[in-house]
Amino acid sequence: MLTESPPEIKTLVLVEMTRLIGHEEIMEDYLEKLKNIIEYDGVLKKPIVVDKSTNIIIDGHHRLEALKRLGCSRIPVYFVNYKSRVIKIETWNGSEPVTKDMVIKTALNGGRFPPKTTRHMIKASNNWVHISHIQKDINIPLRKLI
Repeated sequence: MLTESPPEIKTLVLVEMTRLIGHEEIMEDYLEKLKNIIEYDGVLKKPIVVDKSTNIIIDGHHRLEALKRLGCSRIPVYFVNYKSRVIKIETWNGSEPVTKDMVIKTALNGGRFPPKTTRHMIKASNNWVHISHIQKDINIPLRKLI
């Protein structure tokens, strides 16, 4: 069942995948493993996170691509206000800093960062945690996403 939290943090809805814009490339080996797990389970366990103003994927590029390869056309999405001060961006690999504006500009211009470049964090109870913290288990059957 889809649930909602305060709208200033997130709203969970089913979205046509064609509306969404990525900002990172995918890792083919990880994608194949994830696709196989989702197919075996028959459900998508967690939604993805998307900016509500631009439809840019903040977290979940591999889940989106796995569902595409499984023949799905819709995906559960938590829409967030990416410009909010409760969301910040870091890098996974300690490379050059990346800003939210860089993510938006790159994605809207059709570009992509290398896989796992951006690490999005959200403030929860005065601590910064990975944005996956808001992605609660939803276990939506794949048949509902076709």
